[in-house]
Amino acid sequence: MKRKVHRWLPAAGVMMLVLLSGCLYPKDNTPGNNFSAHASVQTAQDAVKRYQEATGLLPIQNADASVPVYEKYKIDFGKMKRMGYVESIPKLAFENGGEYVFLIIDEETNPRVKLLDLPVYQGIADVQKKVDEYRNGHGGGLPVGEEAYPGFRYLDFKKLGIDRPELLSMYSKRPLELMADEQGTVYADYGIDIAEALKKDELPPGADEDLRGRLASLSDFVPVKSPIYRWAGDGPQAVAPSSDS
Repeated sequence: MKRKVHRWLPAAGVMMLVLLSGCLYPKDNTPGNNFSAHASVQTAQDAVKRYQEATGLLPIQNADASVPVYEKYKIDFGKMKRMGYVESIPKLAFENGGEYVFLIIDEETNPRVKLLDLPVYQGIADVQKKVDEYRNGHGGGLPVGEEAYPGFRYLDFKKLGIDRPELLSMYSKRPLELMADEQGTVYADYGIDIAEALKKDELPPGADEDLRGRLASLSDFVPVKSPIYRWAGDGPQAVAPSSDS
């Protein structure tokens, strides 16, 4: 099967994917999202709620406005520990040697604790460095192949001169396809995962909805290094930064 087939997913195709992969897994059964991870998220959520009720604020670290939304509001566990809202920093947290960053999303409307998968984040960051080096050595050209979406092309790892990194979706555990926009920014493609989330959610997508929110709502994870996705008639479509307001 060609990689770009998943750009447009008719209902029958989505249903087949759901049957084969089990759609998005329930939070406590997702591979890699074991009880410890889910329990840690719930414990942190309770502590954040108590903190906000007592102080009127969220226990988050300062972040520049340019930081992407799903990387932005990191929980300040140091402050929460000093103030007695947590006894210890979660073992899974980066601050304690773990593989996750604990974040808060929807901070203004419905603050929720989610996890950023650091191995995936770092893996894509490493590929970004290689892409930048390639551009510098090829007059700004990109090591890309076939089109993924308008304004995005899948990376060609043969051109890049490295093996394809073994990065798995935190939602379905399928290998993540990596793509680049016209400026050379590397992203993971969550198109199939979003299509499955929409099928499970059974709520029609809004015209201006950022469909990544469906993934975050149905799991404990945020979509690492992802572009915005909108509904494009018969499937989710990544939106190039220059074409999204």
